[in-house]
Amino acid sequence: MSEEEKRIPRHIAIIMDGNGRWAQSRGLTRIEGHKAGTENLRQIIRASVDFNVKYLTIYAFSTENWGRPKDEVKGLMTILESVIDRELNELNAEGVRICHLGRLESMPVKTSRKIEHAVEVTRHNDRLILNIAWNYGGRDEIVHAIQQIIKAGIPAEKITEELVSCYMFTCDSPDPDLIIRTSGEMRLSNFLIWQSAYSEWYATPTLWPDFNKQEYQKAIDAYGQRKRRFGKI
Repeated sequence: MSEEEKRIPRHIAIIMDGNGRWAQSRGLTRIEGHKAGTENLRQIIRASVDFNVKYLTIYAFSTENWGRPKDEVKGLMTILESVIDRELNELNAEGVRICHLGRLESMPVKTSRKIEHAVEVTRHNDRLILNIAWNYGGRDEIVHAIQQIIKAGIPAEKITEELVSCYMFTCDSPDPDLIIRTSGEMRLSNFLIWQSAYSEWYATPTLWPDFNKQEYQKAIDAYGQRKRRFGKI
């Protein structure tokens, strides 16, 4: 791998934060903010392809988000469904593979079926792997992995870090090299707890709907200046 390639994260994960505050500052509803954030995701997906990023993971809906007002939750589900309907064919044509992280069984049937359809339609693509964390929580993911390991009857002495990673929702993706959080918050928010052990973090005050290709480039440039030691010298 060349030095130039090393400066480009293979896997970028993004906590897309700030839709509500973006909307509030403009006198709009929170749902309108989420719609603006969804529209922005389109340019970030295409920028990821341009930047030669191979894996992009987006934190779209957490297990804790069910505690939001019912109208907002319903609106978010509707937005996801409409995005799949509108964007799936183009994403598939551009070689984007859609993967889901989280528990589908807890979601509305209509929404989960659309997600499953998108996953199936794009499963042979490899230009960009787009992991959508929807109804996802880092602690829930670890609990789910433990449950599956126990169900598989694997003895305690056989359990290793590599084995646990194979039971995570992200089993087909490498750990993220760079995690970006927009809106200036400095929290993990229950996101990729296991996988982010040695990820580089980048926080920006820019609200998600305003996080454009230029802001994305800044994050990648900052990553390229860092030296990753993974606990070594």
